[in-house]
Amino acid sequence: QVQLVESGGGLVQAGGSLRLSCAASGRALSNYTVGWFRQAPGKEREFVAAISWSGWSGGVVDAADPVKGRFTISRENAKNTVYLQMNSLKPEDTAIYYCAADASRVFGVRRTQGAYEYWGQGTQVTVSS
Repeated sequence: QVQLVESGGGLVQAGGSLRLSCAASGRALSNYTVGWFRQAPGKEREFVAAISWSGWSGGVVDAADPVKGRFTISRENAKNTVYLQMNSLKPEDTAIYYCAADASRVFGVRRTQGAYEYWGQGTQVTVSS
């Protein structure tokens, strides 16, 4: 079983950047598709971005439309970590950000929360205007 811990959240002004980390223990994160999700106050948790497990040559990535061109997901297998680089942050990006792992190894990535078996506790991101 893999355990996930997010870090890197904080308070930033609009237009700023943050890099979130999702560090794994217990298993090699390279064997999992990893997704980032977020939940804003009063809203449902939503998909942000995902990266396929390392078995797919070059990796497969996907990102939700509101963050495309601003957020980048990547992995560093040597550190057993997946990152979410967030640039040009907006107040509407304020949320708790969660990383999650999917062990299914299907081709590509999935946006549905139910596909992900393992979840971290989340890290708060607050963007001030």
